[in-house]
Amino acid sequence: MFIDDILIYSKNIKEHEGHLKLILKLLKDEELYAKFSKCEFWLSKAEAAFQLLKQKLCSAPILALPEGSENFVVYCGASHKGLGAVLMQKEKVIAYASRQLKVHEKNYTTYNLELGAVVFALKMWRHYLYGTKCVVFTDHKSLQHILDQKELNMR
Repeated sequence: MFIDDILIYSKNIKEHEGHLKLILKLLKDEELYAKFSKCEFWLSKAEAAFQLLKQKLCSAPILALPEGSENFVVYCGASHKGLGAVLMQKEKVIAYASRQLKVHEKNYTTYNLELGAVVFALKMWRHYLYGTKCVVFTDHKSLQHILDQKELNMR
């Protein structure tokens, strides 16, 4: 018999100690043993990371003003619900953009949706990007060969 995971939640350390003792006693009574080396415990490092994550998720993201017209990076993505993009410069967020798919776009292939997200982002931020070199990241590998195609779909 294998026990994959045992998750123990408690409101405080004292309560957690009691829960842990109870679980360990139950395992011992049933002659089930765990390797201590395979056990993971929520330590202060994990708690600090969790508190930082909560703080970041609960505070409004701060947008930076663009500095000049160089080094822009655009991150694009698409799903069957919508398109999204982030404009960054020097690892700081300049702008976010997203929209729901239009009715006819819901029938598009993943390739066309991902390409649509790139077009959406470039149109949205053309006033920043026109006449500059920028890097565009997308999570759809087939788009890397788009410039090799002889004929593109007008969609």
